[in-house]
Amino acid sequence: MFLDYFAQNGHTAVASSSLVPHDDPTLLFTNAGMNQFKDVFLGFEKRPYVRATTAQKCVRAGGKHNDLDTVGRTARHHTFFEMLGNFSFGDYFKNDAICFAWELLTDVFKLPKEKLYATIYLDDEEAFTIWRDEIGVPVERILRLGEKDNFWSMGDTGPCGPCSEILIDRGEHLRCDAEECAIGKCDCDRWLEIWNLVFMQYNRDETGTMTPLPKPSIDTGMGLERITSVLQNVGSNYDTDLIRPMIAFVEELSGQAYHRDDRGFPFRVIADHVRSCTFLITDGVLPGNEGRGYVLRRILRRAVRFGKVLGIDRPFMYTIVPVVVQLMGDAYPEIREKNDFVQKVIKIEEERFHETLHEGMRIASEMVNKVKAEGSTVLPGRQAFALYDTYGFPLDLAEDIAEENDLTVDKEGFQAAMNEQRERARAARQDTVYGAGMEFWSELYSQQGATRFSGYQALEATSTVQAIVRGTEVVTEAQAGEEVQIVLNETPFYAESGGQTGDQGIITAGDTVVRIVDTKKMAGALHVHIGIIEKGTLQTGDAVTAQVNGARREAIARHHSATHLLHKALKETLGEHVNQAGSLVEENRLRFDFAHFSPLTREEWQAVEDRVNAQLLADLPVNTEETSLEQARAAGATALFGEKYGDQVRVVSMGEYSMELCGGTHVGHTSQIGLFKLVAEGGIGAGLRRLEAVTGSAALAYMNSQEETVRTLAEKLKVPMNDVNRRVDALQQVLRDKDREIEQLLTRLARYQVDDLLATGETVAGVTVLAAQVQAPDMDALRQMADLLKAKIGTGVLILAAVVDNKVNLVAAATADAVRQGVHAGNIVKEAARVAGGGGGGRPDMAQAGGKQPEKVMDALAAAKQVIKNQLGA
Repeated sequence: MFLDYFAQNGHTAVASSSLVPHDDPTLLFTNAGMNQFKDVFLGFEKRPYVRATTAQKCVRAGGKHNDLDTVGRTARHHTFFEMLGNFSFGDYFKNDAICFAWELLTDVFKLPKEKLYATIYLDDEEAFTIWRDEIGVPVERILRLGEKDNFWSMGDTGPCGPCSEILIDRGEHLRCDAEECAIGKCDCDRWLEIWNLVFMQYNRDETGTMTPLPKPSIDTGMGLERITSVLQNVGSNYDTDLIRPMIAFVEELSGQAYHRDDRGFPFRVIADHVRSCTFLITDGVLPGNEGRGYVLRRILRRAVRFGKVLGIDRPFMYTIVPVVVQLMGDAYPEIREKNDFVQKVIKIEEERFHETLHEGMRIASEMVNKVKAEGSTVLPGRQAFALYDTYGFPLDLAEDIAEENDLTVDKEGFQAAMNEQRERARAARQDTVYGAGMEFWSELYSQQGATRFSGYQALEATSTVQAIVRGTEVVTEAQAGEEVQIVLNETPFYAESGGQTGDQGIITAGDTVVRIVDTKKMAGALHVHIGIIEKGTLQTGDAVTAQVNGARREAIARHHSATHLLHKALKETLGEHVNQAGSLVEENRLRFDFAHFSPLTREEWQAVEDRVNAQLLADLPVNTEETSLEQARAAGATALFGEKYGDQVRVVSMGEYSMELCGGTHVGHTSQIGLFKLVAEGGIGAGLRRLEAVTGSAALAYMNSQEETVRTLAEKLKVPMNDVNRRVDALQQVLRDKDREIEQLLTRLARYQVDDLLATGETVAGVTVLAAQVQAPDMDALRQMADLLKAKIGTGVLILAAVVDNKVNLVAAATADAVRQGVHAGNIVKEAARVAGGGGGGRPDMAQAGGKQPEKVMDALAAAKQVIKNQLGA
């Protein structure tokens, strides 16, 4: 209804963009409908339409807009939600935006006019007049609010402006208990904001300064879940048909009934979080330890934790994914296509977290014991944050554990640690732009316009210097020896993009020579040439010749074209679930990240290599064409994760084997790649693998290096090259025989030591106690010696220490009857390790640990002996 209404009013319906914002380090996730239009609002990008409407998938679980901790506690907060929006790019402004909204709500959705209220920014007289005179809303239902409520911004920087919110009075039955429960003063469920009309007038820079946008524009947002709850007349978003089926599924899983009060909190968290996980993984985010992957891991682990609250002690989140697909797969076909992959990723992460959660509970118990031993009643906030950060424990879980032990949690300390982490993450996201800040390059772009790229057709171009940047300031000239960043009106230099590294080369103007070491793309379309002036003086306005290093460009093109063939070969070998998740293309190698769950077998490795090289031998023609995004997808072209595509796209085809959307540079025929060779493979995250490969002359150099290694080895072994394997096998057998002899000798030595050691034991409370330093080559030998002593000691407890490679190995063991008398080997070895500068522990009958201070080995044994005596009450 929403999209149809605006389409009928001249708006172009635009598909939802990815949850991963393209080329925007200020955003962790797409958090609003306007994100994909940010460059349009800023004037950096033009679209073939001036009115648009979308249903945008959004995630708010990190950065400024973070609803994670409130999810499930309120009727309307989510990590994942769908934002309905209509946009004007310099076309209509406040009057039409307000009129459209009112007509849709009252004439199409049939909401009662007398229940609707409007809020405006304090001094927005224009909006006030429209609401009062054009729409006819009574003055008492138009409220003026401050910046906190009625001034919207996408992030710390970027487009922003005053807004007008539309609220609905949902009735007295949803009134809260506050004394002054009134519109504009209370945020309870009675007074529900359903639509925010943002009048986009400014761009805010990193200093907080706001400058007018080229054309005032409109950005609106209405949560699908909220308006659905109103139209279906239910008290909570979680009771709509968008989410309730997932809650019902969790009811079946847990065997518990859902309640709309606090008892239903875990159900709501799980239902919300499984949607986030499904869509984030579908859009290429995988669980990890930083950035987006870390947030995804936090969301998933939070849901698993609340599953345990409901008594679900096994991996279960992955089983809810098909419910999400059934509900939303028609609107978002990509989640149906990735259903199996998403389930596998979630299941693997759940299994890992169950192991981590067990370890986290152990660490939490140790923290609590330490606090109590110190006589304190407060668990330090930084320790609670460590549980949150490392093991995924939410603050409320730490509080539960503390409360069970008559402790409280230092919330201020927890929040301070959280804020420090956010600042680090924010700094890391902003530290991605070369030299000057983003606003600097945006301003320069607005002055100079886009750089025309001619590098597909030629490696040399005549051009004009439009700007010279030295450090973080624009200068009119630069001298020999100075490092500069140069903007030209036209360039053959490819700017780093899509994984392909930027071009190098030279820029000359008469006798002036500038060596270009890299080329970056700033503000979306500004090519910035980074280099050093080797000779002469360069001035703004100079006519120059820009020449790319051709040999390097050709080597990069070989590797880039090979990534396309590699992508297709991986799909053929491993399955259609394989999708590119990132790449790096340089002159000497390529790196390719892709979705898969296990290392490549030797056979799969060889099959991938063979498939790629077969296409090189086939001498397939490499063709490029520009077409519409819709036509490219209809033809079967592959769109790559993390890339942003306009309405017109560049399609690169290699025969009938591969077709991808790509803006990079390529060979003319696949045979020009020469040779393709995989050189490395490994895991870089849950469900994510990385391959490295070389082509052309780099592949020949690699194979020559491998051959030289084998030749050198053959010379050392004094055998022909083709006999190296047989000779190494024979030597390995000799080593195995020697290892067995050594092991037998060590066992005999251990028995001799055991007999001697038994005589050194002393009796404490009827239990034989033995603490000694012994000779043992490794931990295995030390454990074996402990087993021998334990078998002969009768009722007893022992701790052994051995110094190996300047480190202390410790093993403690106790017989069953000693354990029954209160002996705990894990605590014994833990204290010894502490004294020796290490840590560890374990079971009551057998435990091991390590230390880093061998000079304290005797002190460690003495400390352990005292623990034993304490345990025995002596």
